[in-house]
Order: sequence, then C-alpha cells, then structure tokens
Amino acid sequence: MSDKIELPDQWHKLKQFTKARVALGNVGTGLPLTVVLALKHAHALAKDAIVTKLDIEGLKKNCEELNIPCQVFKSKAHDRLEYLKRPDLGRRLDLSSNSIDFGKADIVFVITDGLSATAVNKYAFEVLGIILLGITKKYKVAIALVEQGRVAIGDEVAELYRADFVAVLLGERPGLSSPESMGVYTTYKPKLGLTDERRNCISNIHSDGLSAIQGSTLLKYLIDRSFALQLSGVDLKIEIGDILENKKSV
Repeated sequence: MSDKIELPDQWHKLKQFTKARVALGNVGTGLPLTVVLALKHAHALAKDAIVTKLDIEGLKKNCEELNIPCQVFKSKAHDRLEYLKRPDLGRRLDLSSNSIDFGKADIVFVITDGLSATAVNKYAFEVLGIILLGITKKYKVAIALVEQGRVAIGDEVAELYRADFVAVLLGERPGLSSPESMGVYTTYKPKLGLTDERRNCISNIHSDGLSAIQGSTLLKYLIDRSFALQLSGVDLKIEIGDILENKKSV
C-alpha cells in the first residue's frame, strides 16, 4: 500500500470565481475527454455566433411595442465574408440616396450585429426596455437597425438624424467563455471621422457578465453626464463600481 497522500488541487477553488479554464485535471499527460469536448463545443459556439443574423423583424416589433420610430439600414459590406475581411466597409452606411430626411432626434440608439448578432438579439431590448420610458419623456429618441455594422457606423447614422448623442449596441467578439456578449458604445456630438477616444464603452453584458439592469444603469448615467457636461470619451470620468454600488443601495 502506498503512503503517498493526495493533496487537494489548490487551483480548484478558483473555478467558482471565473469562467477561465483552470483546474481541468488530467488523464496521464493529456486532458480529460469531457474537457476536450467542452472546449470544442465552446469553439463551435463562438464560430457560429460570428455568422448569426440580426433579427430585424423581432427588433422592429420591439420598437413598435415601445412606440419608438425605427429605420433599417445596411453597411457597405455586402455579405458576411466581406464584413469580416473589410472592417472599413462595416463602418459606413450603404445609402441609396443622401437626400432622405429622417427628422431630428436628440438620441439615436443604433442596434447592429457586430460579431455576435445572438448577443444583440437577446440583450438589446433587455437593456433599452429599462430606460426608454424615462428617456423619452425628456429626449426625442430614434432607433436604427443596421446589418453588418461596426462601432463607428453610429457616427454616420447620428448625422442622418442630426442627433446629439448616439449609443451603438452591438455584439462583441465571441470568446470561449461567452459567445453572446453585448457592448454599448456612446458618443456625444457624433460625426464622421471621430476616433475612439471620443467614445465611452460598456462591455460584457451577458449572462455571466453585466446584467441588463447594470448595463442600463451605466447607459443612463452616460446619457445624463454626457448631456450635462456636453462631452464623452476619455474626458468623461466614470467610476463603474461606485455607480453600480449606488444603484444597489437605492
């Protein structure tokens, strides 16, 4: 009989705090089959997320239920392969006419697929539904649905609406722990040619990240502060922990 004592894996306790692949165990010099299959499955979900499509009809229905005007656009990327190869085309709108008048909006919310339409289809109106009622009492709001869009496309959409503020809700690059993570990028006084230091970002809205309530709380904060200070981006200092903690205490 061996006198060898098996010590507990000191890394195992970390599994309750992270989705990172730690304390996976081993079979000889390799990984357990269940771990290998789980990794392959996560990889497949991430690949599938990139090619999912924006649920235009479902999102339009949500807009109608909230009585928010909605327009559908496409970027200059004609298909998904071109979208992935040419990020620049995903930043510009494909407009058949530049003389269309979309009216004036104070705030335009741009909902676009990004790299995971699954995330946007699932979480966009979970976030917006919490704050739209209050916002529409103070601001004129419009929603734009954009197929094959990237973050900067919000600037061009905002110019069409002569909007003072744009929030772009899009699917973030899927990872092996979350294929359906949504981000929100906000800009005050958006216009074509702006660079990313003029934007604020709310990232990782998904089931294991920020909740819809937390995401909407941060979005409402950015709207209020951007209009109050008339700026956005690196000059707008935010303490995310303090904001969310204050929300809990209300």
